Amino acid sequence: MSEAKNHYENILTLLKRHHTLFQRAIPLIASENVPSPVVREALTTDFGNRYAEGWPGERVYAGCSYIDEVELACIDLAKKLFNAEFVDVRPISGVVANLVVYTAFAKPNDIMLALSIPCGGHISMGREAFGGTAGAVRGLRVEYFPYDYEELTIDADKTNEQIKEMMKKNEKPKLAMFGGSVLPFPHPVKELEEALHEAGAKINYDAAHVAGLIGGKTFQDPLREGADSVTISTHKTLPGPQHGMVLSWNRYAEEIKRATFPGLVSNHHLHAVAGVALTLAEMLEFGEAYARQIIMNSKALGQALHERGLKVLGEKKGFSESHVLWVDIWEHGDGGKIEAELEKANIIVNRNLLPLDVRMGRHYTHPGGIRLGTQEVTRLGMREGAMDEIAEFIKRVVVDKESPTKVRSDVTSFRKSFQKVQFCFENATQAYKYVRIR
Repeated sequence: MSEAKNHYENILTLLKRHHTLFQRAIPLIASENVPSPVVREALTTDFGNRYAEGWPGERVYAGCSYIDEVELACIDLAKKLFNAEFVDVRPISGVVANLVVYTAFAKPNDIMLALSIPCGGHISMGREAFGGTAGAVRGLRVEYFPYDYEELTIDADKTNEQIKEMMKKNEKPKLAMFGGSVLPFPHPVKELEEALHEAGAKINYDAAHVAGLIGGKTFQDPLREGADSVTISTHKTLPGPQHGMVLSWNRYAEEIKRATFPGLVSNHHLHAVAGVALTLAEMLEFGEAYARQIIMNSKALGQALHERGLKVLGEKKGFSESHVLWVDIWEHGDGGKIEAELEKANIIVNRNLLPLDVRMGRHYTHPGGIRLGTQEVTRLGMREGAMDEIAEFIKRVVVDKESPTKVRSDVTSFRKSFQKVQFCFENATQAYKYVRIR
């Protein structure tokens, strides 16, 4: 057999093994989800081989008549789900959606307010020194929101004082980025909207993580609270394919459209746009029930972990109002080691900095915490009772130091009852079944 053929066969084997792993694992990564079978079908279509540069009806390429209809349907569905005047579905990821906003609303050397990464900010909001998108790519000067370490959200009172001090120094913020990658509780958009707009800042809400909860009417509603735009990843609590979008108002449509194309995308992954459109249709039908169950599961998992001696942040507030749980596991081992041990047991989580980790000299490769998300297990049909079982598996590995191999056997048995996607129109194909189309 030739070297090329060996690689060919090995790659196919690895793909199948990955599917088998996720058929047997408990997926708790807060930034992932599993799409419905119809979305997987869309991703295999010829849309993925085509270009459609420009806005629907204004394409640079021919052959886009059906592509245009699907993209316009996607825009219309997003407007309905999020009650938005304007939507651009062409950004190919949440990071690109943030870059669209940076490009539309700010220039290099402008000041942007955002959360620091240990407090839940995303690397796309990061300073140049850390290689963050805002600083290193767009050249923005990033200043941090004050953080309330007890409430696990932005400190509105201190931020109002910060804005006043910036105004006195003629250091006006041009952009304020709410949202982020660890968002257990809503951010004070409504409380800070007036001060930020008076300072001349545009307000964006990075809803990459909580878009499905916003669409499901169970979290805050940034556009009604004063945001000028909302950026989205379409594959976290919104359970679609990996893609992005920007929600906004008609008055900002031209700036956003121009920043997206020709500024930041050429081919905008049309098969993913089709998948997003189908996801939005399912969310309009099932999204409110799905979002409610995600939050009930987060609270249940937080409580169950707490009862087993694990330190879940936000206890006095019910642990979470979103899909995310932040767990301080330092007394049991650093986040990197705990992540690895849990993975041996087929429990998939990610290590995560805690808000005070940097001050305590901890590094992101070995932080004090782990981050859990309930959106994917909810998608598989798990409810509060299953969260108690998941907490017990985690406790056996983290607290009891039981052999991960033994726990893995029990995890595999547990997963047999949860193999199909729920909250969708059709689910004949199992969630992680490897589909052969050769």
